[in-house]
Amino acid sequence: MTLTSKQRAALRGAANGLDPVFQIGKGEIGPAMIDAVGKCLAARELIKLKVLDNSEYSAREAADILAQATGAACVQVIGRRFVLFLQKDKDSVYTAVLAAAK
Repeated sequence: MTLTSKQRAALRGAANGLDPVFQIGKGEIGPAMIDAVGKCLAARELIKLKVLDNSEYSAREAADILAQATGAACVQVIGRRFVLFLQKDKDSVYTAVLAAAK
């Protein structure tokens, strides 16, 4: 999924108040985590994740791995946090946000 810079900016604004729903620690990003993140994206569309200090991944590496595995778009990476977005096929909360930002 590709987003324009305006759409990415609108989603960054929407994600500003979100708390991280997953923490990536010293373990590997395996099938269980990918499945859990995929299910969370299917329910919420826009999620924030945090990479802990003891993780073997940087935030950018973790974001790229999870975005590719789930089909999501990486909206933003700042410090040890990153935001992923996967729009629902129908009944998306973010349809108006993305349409206005084109």
